[in-house]
Amino acid sequence: MHVIVVGCGRVGSELAVSLEEAGHSVAIIDKTRNAFRRLPENWAGQTVLGYGYDREHLEEAGAKDAGALAAVTSGDNSNVLSARIARENYQIPNVVARIYDPRRAVIYQRLGIPTVATVTWTTDQVMRRLFPDSAATDWTDPSGTLSLIERSLPGDWAGRSLAQLSEGDRFRLVSIQRAGQARIATPDLVGQEGDVLVLMVHKDAATELDGRLGVAP
Repeated sequence: MHVIVVGCGRVGSELAVSLEEAGHSVAIIDKTRNAFRRLPENWAGQTVLGYGYDREHLEEAGAKDAGALAAVTSGDNSNVLSARIARENYQIPNVVARIYDPRRAVIYQRLGIPTVATVTWTTDQVMRRLFPDSAATDWTDPSGTLSLIERSLPGDWAGRSLAQLSEGDRFRLVSIQRAGQARIATPDLVGQEGDVLVLMVHKDAATELDGRLGVAP
């Protein structure tokens, strides 16, 4: 697949190298020529001096044949504009924009632009390491109604059926991680010490789920 990366900063340059190592053809766009110094000398991809929202520069980078575009500059507006033009003008099927302001994420997702909120992601990763036994949210839908959360299985659930952790459209056990392996949850699944649960939860059922987990069945 041909992939365009907009922004040759620390993230963009590493992403471009990783994509090339994975066997993709890559073009990277940056407005500053010196930015390309971050790429290794043996990097075989294409460099384009310009802007990710400029059609001439996008076409020079191969937008008409691209299968994906990642906009990872330091500017939220530039990233979203680049992603929208890639999607709407060139019908590039897979686009993503990095943003710093998490309040904009829902707006952009409603426009059909997947985003990676850098500040939110970093905060979440730090919180996970500070409080490894607390809940961690992996994903929330744009409306904020459903969330995918990760929880450690309380010790008193070991040896018990995990079917009780699914309650209609309130919450549902999706998968577990056990001994370093992930598996999809099934109705006959029995808890083991050390299990990490992944659950889909309605926003109004979080307290109910906490109560269910906090009391031995």
